[in-house]
Amino acid sequence: MSKIKNRIALALVLGALAWLCSTAQQSTYIPTQENLRAREEFQDNKLGVFIHWGVYSMLADGEWVMHNKRIDRDEYAQLPAGFYPSRFDADEWVRAIKDAGARYICITSRHHDGFSMFKSEASDYNIVDATPFKRDVLKELADACQRHGVKLHFYYSHLDWHRLDYPLGRHQAEMPHDPSTNNWPQYYKFMNDQLTELLTNYGPVGAIWFDGKWEHDTDPTPFDWQLDEQYALIHRLQPSCLVGNNHHEVPLPGEDIQIFEQDVPGENTAGYSGESGISQLPLETCMTMNNTWGYRITDKSYKSGDEIIRTLVNAAGRNGNLLINVGPRPDGCLPDEAVERLHQLGDWMRANGESIYGTRGGIIPPHDWGVTTQRGNTLYVHILNLMDDALYLPVGGNQVKQVRMFSDKSKLRYTATGHGITIQLPAKPTGVDTILEITLKK
Repeated sequence: MSKIKNRIALALVLGALAWLCSTAQQSTYIPTQENLRAREEFQDNKLGVFIHWGVYSMLADGEWVMHNKRIDRDEYAQLPAGFYPSRFDADEWVRAIKDAGARYICITSRHHDGFSMFKSEASDYNIVDATPFKRDVLKELADACQRHGVKLHFYYSHLDWHRLDYPLGRHQAEMPHDPSTNNWPQYYKFMNDQLTELLTNYGPVGAIWFDGKWEHDTDPTPFDWQLDEQYALIHRLQPSCLVGNNHHEVPLPGEDIQIFEQDVPGENTAGYSGESGISQLPLETCMTMNNTWGYRITDKSYKSGDEIIRTLVNAAGRNGNLLINVGPRPDGCLPDEAVERLHQLGDWMRANGESIYGTRGGIIPPHDWGVTTQRGNTLYVHILNLMDDALYLPVGGNQVKQVRMFSDKSKLRYTATGHGITIQLPAKPTGVDTILEITLKK
């Protein structure tokens, strides 16, 4: 018995040493100067548009339709033969998105269904080789983004319902694969070959946006995704390319941004952010415009333009970006409702973007009435919910040089109240966002 105990103890010690060595190796990630500059630019940009588009749009029931409808993988693989988005126009997309005030686009290069929306030598299950369309939409989008000065990010799925070499985790019950076909080294190489293509053939890439790590979160033993090597590959190919992973955890070594799904940083209404906390990395909120990411013909539950603007402001006041999603139709057009919301965003950003772009969360943390953003010694107060014509702010009067309305620059009176100031407003705030501009003493 003592020998067994000694062996167990030795195994535990060796396991702990291996973990420490692994942790030490991963924690050696030091971002390059190019990467740090890219992080700053990412934070300055504040607004991006997410695009979920693939052959699943043909079924008009969201990007998870293969899983949710338990569609046989071989039957699903017949869809590309009929995929012909005849109305796709990359320049039209980019112009509409740039006009909305967005400064970057993140598009699904390969979603969980395993179909690649770009020309790939690693697999012929892609839009050029498997469809009659024969066009590389990501290349066209990359070229359009460069023409119009918009950053391009690529979403990339870590899991795959199509490939038999991917070792399924929690989805094995719904999308069963024969475990004998599992071949992680082969699948891992496939992913890295595709990432190399994306980072070699499409010009400057702003970020790789991973998703799917959570698919193995119920495994009896931790699954080794080998992320440190994968992240190192990305940073080696394009040092300024940021790495984000929608795993709903505390950021891991090698990641450059922290993602919050369907919530602004610090909130957890969707249930994805309970364990993540808020890091010191650049933050991004990704959110659907209606209820689904991919196109669903019956989903008309679009958020109002005002609601999207308020989410953008709330994210900015929490030091984050907003990545608002659009699911294009199978013909390649953006839905009319989405285009309308993009117009509303653009109108608002043209009038008020100064209080959003290039700012960080202000010195006054979020309150029930709203949030603050800040650039240098200029503090922007975003009043989103106030049923009064006076506002108390916890900032010392000796710190304040001037208070005025952002819209017309008219000066406002304020008085010292306790440890802060009370600002007299012209009237009870109405509309989507009433913005005050406070100049602080240097």
